[in-house]
Amino acid sequence: QVRLVESGGGLVRPGGSLRLSCAASEDTLAVYAVAWFRQAPGKEREFVASISWSGQMTEYGDSAKGRFIISRDNSRNLASLQMDGLEPTDTAVYYCAADRARYGVDATWYDFWGQGTQVTVSS
Repeated sequence: QVRLVESGGGLVRPGGSLRLSCAASEDTLAVYAVAWFRQAPGKEREFVASISWSGQMTEYGDSAKGRFIISRDNSRNLASLQMDGLEPTDTAVYYCAADRARYGVDATWYDFWGQGTQVTVSS
């Protein structure tokens, strides 16, 4: 079973950028679809972006479209989320998720999750 570890979160000013990474171990990431979700205090977990096994297909949540880019490098067992034009409403814990069989926007489809990385957007 794959183990996922996120990194790259932190404090950034509005309009700034961050690049989140999701490093996989214990299994090859290439056999998993990958997604990013986020959860702000007091709110439900929200879909951010997903990428298919080979990286040919991607989907984005409304809040991410035009600002975030999801990518993966299966040779390095790594997935990433480039976030530009960050806004205070992007403040949340960001989670990487993976699943062997399913790909899409529903958090219940993903069997494996990282511990999350905090992103705070504030001036």
